[in-house]
Amino acid sequence: MIKKFTLSVGASLLLMAGLASAADPVKTLKVCTEASPDGFDYSLYHANSTADASSEALYNRLVDFKPGTTELRPALAESWEISPDGKTYTFHLRKDVQFHTMPWFKPTRNMNADDVVYSLQRQIDPSNPWYKTATQGWFYAQAMGFKELVKSVERVDDHTVRIELNRPESPFLADLAMGFTSILSREYATQLEKENKLRDMDVKPVGTGPFVFKRYSKDQMVRYEANPTYFRGKPKIDQLIFSIAPDASVRLQRLKAGECDVMLYPSPQDWPAIEANDKLNLIKGNALTSSYLQVNTQKPPLDNKLVRQALALAVDRPNLIKVVTANAASPMTNPYPPSQWSYNSDIKPLELNIDKAKKLLAEAGHPNGFDMEIWVRPGTSGSNPNPKLTAEMLQADFKKIGVNVNVKTIEWGELLRRARDGEHTSVVLGWASDNGDPDNFLSNNLSCSGMEDGSNFSRWCDKPFDQLLKDARAESDVAKRTAMYKQAQVIFQENLPWIPLFHPLNALATSKNVSGVVASPLTLNSYADADINK
Repeated sequence: MIKKFTLSVGASLLLMAGLASAADPVKTLKVCTEASPDGFDYSLYHANSTADASSEALYNRLVDFKPGTTELRPALAESWEISPDGKTYTFHLRKDVQFHTMPWFKPTRNMNADDVVYSLQRQIDPSNPWYKTATQGWFYAQAMGFKELVKSVERVDDHTVRIELNRPESPFLADLAMGFTSILSREYATQLEKENKLRDMDVKPVGTGPFVFKRYSKDQMVRYEANPTYFRGKPKIDQLIFSIAPDASVRLQRLKAGECDVMLYPSPQDWPAIEANDKLNLIKGNALTSSYLQVNTQKPPLDNKLVRQALALAVDRPNLIKVVTANAASPMTNPYPPSQWSYNSDIKPLELNIDKAKKLLAEAGHPNGFDMEIWVRPGTSGSNPNPKLTAEMLQADFKKIGVNVNVKTIEWGELLRRARDGEHTSVVLGWASDNGDPDNFLSNNLSCSGMEDGSNFSRWCDKPFDQLLKDARAESDVAKRTAMYKQAQVIFQENLPWIPLFHPLNALATSKNVSGVVASPLTLNSYADADINK
């Protein structure tokens, strides 16, 4: 006799839910990060902490980088063509990409060409109603001269976009993989225009990316949920939480206690202990990163290159690297590290020379030195594990040549704003490449157009140097571009708008049960492929 068992519908559903819950527990990845995001519309900003929280988590570009590399791959565009003259780019869009459904916005269509046109035009067209919403400017678009470069962004049909340039631009495709070209919803923008709430684009984000924004508490946390309709497939984790802790020791304690699963920017002094801990992983990688003292070349006496050369010769780089990075860095001479193609290895490395530094100061009219200020951010960053300690060591080094330094700690957002306005004397800063092209280091930070819009914090404009950058961007031959960039590095070394410090290694720490997280040479952090087994 076969016995039959029956359950009520309600009981069946409860049982299935229990089984599903047991089989598929909610996976939450908690990331201890170093700083609050400045906002969620990355086109307005440039800090890595903001990129991680916005362009990496919430959005996509036409193309992007294969995780852990600078290798380009299709993203929202599944294919593209470039005209023989290098001035016309035609992109063919995916048809299955959906924008996030949010309490404040319900999309009625999939991503299409209108969204691409809107996302780029708003940053380069002064007649666009969104152009003036960037009260501090469109950081990257202005620093990289997109308004002068891009002739038009046109909708060919729903799934085809054509971008016309005024001149050939070799890094252009790689530029389109950068966070500032993230594709936002034209439909959502139209809604905000009707509601007169344009500011909401930065605080109530709507993207196509692997995670959906849920909540943000400033200086505390950002919460996301996995995007179930993500075009590359729903992420393996269900929830993503950024827990904000500027102090690296606090982040490490939280990781050890199980309060975080991933810790960004562990102090190099803690790397050996992390590697020795059988419950943790240390993930290291070479980074296209530079750490330097950015000086305001419009403020005397730093407007004199002899003074800047003297400061550069007063820095004891081996000792700085030992104390600040536990030798997890290499001395810096040129604007970018030797792993970046076109690095000029013929330039003699900067070495400590106190006597020569004093002679240069005397020649510049400052035999007894002078007073100056160094600004630093609190906490740590991907380019510098301890900016304040760096400044204090520079303070001691510069004292040996008669230069008296006052170190001042300023909140990160305020520091950036005031430095863009030119209030600073000098700032401990760093730069991580956004796209693997040498132009990204030079044009963003040292071009004349960057000086005009505030992204060039050194406020240094050298016409021959600037022309080399323009010529190199227009040249498609890598050997010719390399020769131009090598010449540009010679000019940099003679003028030193930065006081070079070091090139750090990149590292992050995770619990042993985390997988799918890699160290990027661009020092960005994506969790689209992350998984956690608890």
